[in-house]
Amino acid sequence: MLIAQITDMHLGFDPDNPAEFNRKRLDKVLATLNELDRVPDLLFATGDLVEYGDVDSYRRLDRALAACNFPVHMALGNHDIRVNFSHVFPDVATIAGGFVQYALDAGPLRFVVIDTLEEGRHGGGFCEARATWLRDTLAEAPDRPTVLVLHHPPIETGIAWMTTEPTEPWVERLDWALRDHRQVTGMICGHIHRSIVTGWKGRPLAVCPSTAPQVALTLAPLDPETPDGRPMIIADAPGYALHYWNGDALITHFDTADEHVALARFDDSMQGLVSMLVGERPSR
Repeated sequence: MLIAQITDMHLGFDPDNPAEFNRKRLDKVLATLNELDRVPDLLFATGDLVEYGDVDSYRRLDRALAACNFPVHMALGNHDIRVNFSHVFPDVATIAGGFVQYALDAGPLRFVVIDTLEEGRHGGGFCEARATWLRDTLAEAPDRPTVLVLHHPPIETGIAWMTTEPTEPWVERLDWALRDHRQVTGMICGHIHRSIVTGWKGRPLAVCPSTAPQVALTLAPLDPETPDGRPMIIADAPGYALHYWNGDALITHFDTADEHVALARFDDSMQGLVSMLVGERPSR
């Protein structure tokens, strides 16, 4: 199974511009996904779908995603506004309180999407009601391999201005909800605008790069009261992730929608090498 992921599209950042930079970057990624030699089974868009949470931007997002040749599922991030999102996407499931949380069975996997949006706060939030729903939902299918989908990664990233403290209450509630549910074989997130792979509480966790501009990789300590001129946002290529389920584990690949110049192709000159490499493997 092949799962595509995009995140942090921030549509509407330049709302009055018909040639909006972030929309162009998103369209480029979606075109790349549509043209892959193996079409994804589905796509997750993991939050910060729009910049200001306005209805018009969600409508533009709806039009953009209509180009996809595969089902699209969404999670919310800190730039989103639930009521406006649900106005444009009324078929996306919510729980009591309007939180966008739902479970999805697809092929060999179960996906559980949770809502870490705390409106008015940049960092994550996860209240007791959302945590209890997650714990109960996981308990419904304890033997089915499950992937958790969320916006905010509950990790300390090393990027001083874009990180989470492990002792934040929402992180502790998420840990409580996941505790003892070993069927969660992976977590996919957004928010940081960079590719990151790590583990959290014994589970693999992958952070997808943004379709909008990326966050600079600066790991030096930061004094919030003393601007030091470090780069913060950079115009690197729009990125995406592909998560491949091999029947046992989720394998994550990151790529960009830039042009990739092929230095070798599978033609007669490469056929001998390919045959040798494949032949070294035991037959299934």
